[in-house]
Amino acid sequence: MDAPLWTDAHAPSLEEIPQDDVRDHLRRGVEEPINLVVHGPAGSGKTAAVRAMAREAHADPENDLIEINVADVFDRTKSEITDDPRFTPFLTGRSDLSKRDMLNHVLKESAGYAPVSGEYKTLLLDNAEAVREDFQQALRRVMERHYRTTQFVLTTRQPTKLIPPIRSRCFPVPVRAPTGDEVVAVLSRIAEAEGVEYDEEGLRFVATVADGDLREAILGAQATYARTGAIEGTDPLDVLRDVGEDDEIEAMIEAAVAGEFDDARSILDDLLVDEGRDGEAILEDLLRVARKREFYDDEDLAALHRLAGDVEMDLSEGTSDRIHLSHLLAELGRGEEA
Repeated sequence: MDAPLWTDAHAPSLEEIPQDDVRDHLRRGVEEPINLVVHGPAGSGKTAAVRAMAREAHADPENDLIEINVADVFDRTKSEITDDPRFTPFLTGRSDLSKRDMLNHVLKESAGYAPVSGEYKTLLLDNAEAVREDFQQALRRVMERHYRTTQFVLTTRQPTKLIPPIRSRCFPVPVRAPTGDEVVAVLSRIAEAEGVEYDEEGLRFVATVADGDLREAILGAQATYARTGAIEGTDPLDVLRDVGEDDEIEAMIEAAVAGEFDDARSILDDLLVDEGRDGEAILEDLLRVARKREFYDDEDLAALHRLAGDVEMDLSEGTSDRIHLSHLLAELGRGEEA
């Protein structure tokens, strides 16, 4: 999708958060800068809710809401962290630090500067369940030192992974998965803002497929509109099934390239047996996804097409689809090793 993501273009205001109990808790966070632990399942809207609270609490939320996603540190290399423009001002000349110390330094520097507007700023630590206990102890000390000028908000799917001294310093805000009716209400608001034709049936199919994941529902609605020009009837089922299959194909390619042959073949078996797809269709989708997702440069993609041509010939002879596609997956792993 080349258009802006609807999750960004239609970020909710505090009043538009679908869970009424979450709205009530976060209004308290606007009125009084208490520390919060916002916890709930993936896709329930935790981060979007905190951003909505900050937009209402701060005259200059662009500067007075500081977001640090733990995955941006621990899931990346040290050079990727120091090259990130969000972190460069804090980490110039400090590439010798461990990733834990990098995060600790960024956190202390971010908490230490004065708010741009008002009397306090909000520091959001996203995916906090990934933070190790030793860093959490350092975080506790930062919270104690800067409590007058910084509101600390931690979002997590697993609040029990936070140490008791942090949990005791934060008001808990449970965020449940939105109901089907709440998801439909959000989707209808976005569809009307976008001028998209829709009906109740189409929105309910999107909500059902998303199964309580609000982000997935919004992106699913956008994918349906991009493919069909509307969100009506049973169209979302066909579109979102295709999207899900592409994700499976992508996961299979990634596993094969990484040399994880058993995982790649397990996905292949799901496609062939559980979903009843034929080998030629899987091969066609594999090539399409490889081109679209940019797994390969032009030279590697040409080699993949040559290999796929041989496999396609074998498939046309009517022998085992599993054997021939498994051979292709094994060759992908060997190509990466070479």
